[in-house]
Amino acid sequence: MNKKKLLSGPYLLWASAFIIIPLAMVVYYGLTNTEGHLTFENLLAIGTVENFKALCLSLLLSLISTIICLLLAYPLALMLTNMNVSQHGFIVLIFILPMWMNFLLRTLAWQTLLEKNGIINQILGFFHLPAVQLINTPYAIVLGMVYNFLPFMVLPLYNVLSKIDKDVISAARDLGATEVYTFRKIIFPLSLPGVMSGIIMVFVPALTTFVISDLLGGSKILLIGNVIEQKFKQGSNWHVGSGLSLVLMVFILISMVVTTKYDKDGEGGMF
Repeated sequence: MNKKKLLSGPYLLWASAFIIIPLAMVVYYGLTNTEGHLTFENLLAIGTVENFKALCLSLLLSLISTIICLLLAYPLALMLTNMNVSQHGFIVLIFILPMWMNFLLRTLAWQTLLEKNGIINQILGFFHLPAVQLINTPYAIVLGMVYNFLPFMVLPLYNVLSKIDKDVISAARDLGATEVYTFRKIIFPLSLPGVMSGIIMVFVPALTTFVISDLLGGSKILLIGNVIEQKFKQGSNWHVGSGLSLVLMVFILISMVVTTKYDKDGEGGMF
């Protein structure tokens, strides 16, 4: 038994070095001032006009992106579950493949597509259509979020839907239930763990991202992630940056509580 515990040593060392210690540093800087005294001013900095506006915009765009991902992913996951093994295995692989590519490169690719002289406007110009302003808009940020985080919604939904007993659905149909009634009363309730897991896995990274808004939103649109990044990198104000990060952790903790409530058995995992 002691030998088995020793096997967890490397993981504990890794977790301490790259999870526990950095988190402790964020908490320390977030709750202290430059003199090392306890203060809550760093947390209250979220109430300033600029920071609160950035937080509200982040929440709004993250919510929109999450809803779009859910609307796109649910029908796709349903179709995957109805395919034979070789077909859905190939299609799932297609959705996983982009995740093997660097996140930054994928976002830069969309920047090339959406910029003023990008591919999309070149195609519009070829057909003598007016160019459209796509880059540096909230729509571009939402598009980047949906593209990058859609697989995190598809996979949990597919994982849960594929585990639903087909005999239960067949029994409902044999008893006269319509497809809409079967979906509303059987399929959707049984897929709630995957729905909640997918929502959290999309909403949380969308809320905290700053790379997508940097590349696709430019300096015109600031999300709370950009504000925190600027506090650390440009202003070297680790205290306020850590305080704002702690505020975001509140949303993450809330999401974890919600996920635990609807997915007690861990059925909504990606695999």
